[in-house]
Amino acid sequence: MSRRRPHPRLRAFGALFLVAVPLAGALTAALLVPWIVGPGLVASSSANLLSPLPGVLSDETPPGNSVVLAADGSLITWFYRFNRTPVAAEQISEVMKQAIIDIEDSRFYEHHGLDVEGTARALVRNVVAGEVMEGGSTITQQLVKQTLLQAATTYEERVAATESSIGRKLREARLALAMEQQYSKSEILTRYLNLVYFGQGAYGIQAAAQRYFSVNAVDLTLPQAAMLAGLVQTPSNDDPLTDPERARERRNQVLARMHRLGHVPAEDVAAISPTPVAVVPALPPPNGCVSAVQGAFFCDYVQRHLTQTLGIPLDVLENGGLTIKTTLRPDLQASADQAVLNYLEMGDPLAGMFTAVEPGTGHVLAMSVNRRFGFDVNDPAQESVALNVVASQGAGSTYKVFVAASALEQGVPPWNTITTGDPYVSRVYKQNGGTVGAPYVVQNAGRYPPTLTMVEALVRSSNTYFVALEDQLGSVEGPVRMAQRMGFFSIDPVADQVIADRRGSFTLGAEATSPLALASAYSTLAANGTQCDPVPVTAVLDRTGAPLLGADGAPLNTGDICTPEAVPSAVATTLNQILVGDTASAIGTGTRAAIPGHQIAGKTGTSQDRYSVAFVGYTPQYAASVMVLNPKQNQDVGAYGGRGAAPIWHDAMLPILSAQEAVPFPPAGLELAPPRPPPPPPVERGPQQVPVEEVPVEDFPSEDAPFQGFPFDD
Repeated sequence: MSRRRPHPRLRAFGALFLVAVPLAGALTAALLVPWIVGPGLVASSSANLLSPLPGVLSDETPPGNSVVLAADGSLITWFYRFNRTPVAAEQISEVMKQAIIDIEDSRFYEHHGLDVEGTARALVRNVVAGEVMEGGSTITQQLVKQTLLQAATTYEERVAATESSIGRKLREARLALAMEQQYSKSEILTRYLNLVYFGQGAYGIQAAAQRYFSVNAVDLTLPQAAMLAGLVQTPSNDDPLTDPERARERRNQVLARMHRLGHVPAEDVAAISPTPVAVVPALPPPNGCVSAVQGAFFCDYVQRHLTQTLGIPLDVLENGGLTIKTTLRPDLQASADQAVLNYLEMGDPLAGMFTAVEPGTGHVLAMSVNRRFGFDVNDPAQESVALNVVASQGAGSTYKVFVAASALEQGVPPWNTITTGDPYVSRVYKQNGGTVGAPYVVQNAGRYPPTLTMVEALVRSSNTYFVALEDQLGSVEGPVRMAQRMGFFSIDPVADQVIADRRGSFTLGAEATSPLALASAYSTLAANGTQCDPVPVTAVLDRTGAPLLGADGAPLNTGDICTPEAVPSAVATTLNQILVGDTASAIGTGTRAAIPGHQIAGKTGTSQDRYSVAFVGYTPQYAASVMVLNPKQNQDVGAYGGRGAAPIWHDAMLPILSAQEAVPFPPAGLELAPPRPPPPPPVERGPQQVPVEEVPVEDFPSEDAPFQGFPFDD
C-alpha cells in the first residue's frame, strides 16, 4: 500500500521549520552573545554591539510637512517630500495602536527589539497561507529599516537600507536592540505609526486617516483601524480606493487576528466582516506653490526668501515640519486678484501686477498677476516666477518723485519755478550720456504750461520741468542715491553706472523696474521717511514650536528691517501732500485711483513707446504699485499710466479702504508756497483825498490756485 504524498504547503512548512529554527538560533547567538557568555564580557562587547544610534534614529520626531500660513492664520500651502503630519501618542486612537501591534508584532510588549520565536512563526505561517498574514520583523526592526530608507538621499544609501543580505539584517537587529534600550515602547510605537507608509501618498497615521477617512488619527474606529493596519505590508495591493474587495478581505484578516488575541469580541468581527470598506477619501494636502490655495506668486516669493535669503535648506523646508507665518493679507490678495482680472484676462500677453506692502514694517501684503503659477511653457496663462518681483520694463514718471525728494532735501523749495521750452535742451546732460556729444533733448507727451512750480510739475508730470530740475541739481547722483535710500532696490545693480553715465533720462524712469521695489520705495514716503525692506515672513518655527535656528545657532532673523529718517520726515510729508494732488486735483494724472473719503497719494508713469504703464498709490496704511507690460517682448500697452494702471489700483483698494476709517497724512513739513509778503502799511487819507472803492479779495485769483491748463495722462 503506497504512502500518500503530503500537500506541497505542508512539505514547505516542514522544510521551512527545519531551516527557520536553526537560523533563528544562529541569529540569536550572533546578536546576543555578549549576554550569553557572562557579565564579564558584556561591558567590552556591548560597546560595539550597542553603539550610539545614528542621528537619523536618535531624532524622536520623524520628518513632517511644513505649513505656510497667511497673516490671519489661514492656509497658503504645505511643503513636503512625503505627506506626513506627526502626532503625539495621545493623538492616536488606542484601537489603531492595538490593530497594528496585533497584525505586525503581537509580542511587541514582550521582546526587547528582536523576537526570534515570532519571526520563525510568521515566516512559516505566511508561506503556508501563500500570502502575508502577519509581519516577520518586529515593529522596532521595521522602524529602523523605514527610518534609514526614508532618510536615504543617495542610491547607495537606498540599496544599503533595502538589500537582502544577512549583513543588513544583523545591522537592523543591532540597531533595534539599541533603540529599545533608549526609548520606551510607547515612544517606539508612536514613531512607527508616524513613519510607516499606508499608500496613496500617505506617510504616517495622521495622513492616512485624513486620506482614506477624512478624520484625525485619534478618531479612528475599529473597522477603520483594522483596514489601515492591513495596508502596511502591501499598501498598493490592498488599496481600498483601487481594489475595495481585496481591502475588505485584508481588513477582515486583521480583525480575525485581533479576535484570536482576545482584543476584539466575536460579535464585532461578525458584524464588521460582511460590510464593505467605508472610505471617505480626502485629497492630499496642497504641496508647494503650484497648488497653493491662495497667493501662489506670493508663495513663490516666500519660498525663495526662505531658501535664498534666510538660508533654509530645501530638505529642511520639505521635511522639517516647520510652521511658516507670513505677511499675506487674504482679503487684499483676493481683492487684487479680482481687480487685475477686471481689466486683463488670464493669459493675456499683457501682464498686470498689483503689489502691496505695509508702510513702517515692509510687510508684503499681496502679489497679484493675471497668471497661474506653473511650469508649462506652452501655456501662456502659466508663469513660474513672481513677476511682481522681476525687473523688466521701466516705470516712467514714477521716478520723478526721486528727483523731487532729492531737490527738496538739497534746499530747493516746492514753489521752485522753472520755465522750459518744449522740447527742452539740457544744459548739463548729453544725449548718449557722458560729458561730450549732443545735448540731451526731451519733450512732453502733451501740452503743458511753460512755467511751472515743482508742485504743479509733479502733479501734471512734466518731463521738461524735471530734466531742467536735474540740470539745476547738476548731477543725477542725488536722485539715484535718494531712490536707493527709499528702498528702490531694483536700481541697485545699475545705480553706479547711471551716475557715471550722467543719464539725464533717469527722471523719466527708463531703467528696468521691479513692481515690488516701486511699492517699497513709495512706502517710505507713506511712513514719513522710515524705510523698511520688504518682508514676507514674520516667523519660522520648528516642529516643537520654537524659533528655527540658523547655521550660526541663532534664531533666523524674521523681524522688520527698518531705517528711520532714511528720507527727512519734512521732505516725505511734503511730498505726501503734493502727491495727494495727483489723485484729488482736476489736473492730476492719477484721478482714476481716487477713493471718496480717503486721502490717496500717488504717481503715474508711462515708459518710452508705452511699453509699460505704472501707478503707485499709497495711504498711511498701504503702499501698492500697479504695472502693466508684456514680460516676453516689447508691446505698446495702448494707454498711459493714469488709464492703464490707476483703475486697477482703485478696484483693488476700494473694498479694503471702504471698510476702514480714513487716516489722513500729517501736514507738510515744508512750505508748499512762498511766504506772502507782509501787507503794506495803511495809507492815511487827508480830508481832500477821494475814497478808493475796495474790491473784495475773493474776486482776485489766489496765488496758490493751480494752473487751469490741459490735464494729460503722462
